[in-house]
Amino acid sequence: MRPTEPLPLNHSWPLYALREHLAPVMLDDRLARDDEALAERGLGLWHCNLADDTLSWTDGVYDIFGLERGMVVPRPLAVSLYAPDSCAAMEQLRAYAIRHRRGFTLDVDIRPAEGGECTMRLIAAPIMEENQVIALHGVKQFLPRGAGPSKGLDPTLFILS
Repeated sequence: MRPTEPLPLNHSWPLYALREHLAPVMLDDRLARDDEALAERGLGLWHCNLADDTLSWTDGVYDIFGLERGMVVPRPLAVSLYAPDSCAAMEQLRAYAIRHRRGFTLDVDIRPAEGGECTMRLIAAPIMEENQVIALHGVKQFLPRGAGPSKGLDPTLFILS
C-alpha cells in the first residue's frame, strides 16, 4: 500500500456555505421531505453520530450501497464498500471536517453490496454542540457514468414530475 499523500482541500468548505451545497434539495420543499422522491432521484440523506459511529440513512442511501432498506449498517461495513482510493480520500476529508469544523464534497467510487461499481457524490457537514463536532450529516447522490466532477449536487437530476 502506498503512503497517503495529503489531499488538496479544494473540496472542503466553510459551514456558512452549507445552504449553497444543498440548494437543489432545499429549493423544493416536497423533495426534501419525501424520502421516496429522494430515492427515486438517486439521493439519500445520512447522519453519523461520532460518539459511537452509528449511521442513520434514508432509503436512497441504502439503494446506492445496494443494502436492504432499514437494516442496521455498522460504519465499518459502509466504509468497506468504498474503493480503496475513494475510502482514503473520504477518511482524510472526514477527519479534516471534524477537526476544523468544515463541510466537504467528494465524488467517490463505491462497490455496492449487490455487485458492480458506481460513483457517488458525498456531501458532508458537521453538527455542532457547545462548540464540539458531535455528528456529521449530509446527502449522498448516485452519479451516472460520465458525470463530471462537481462541488455540489447535480441539479439536472432533480426534475419533479
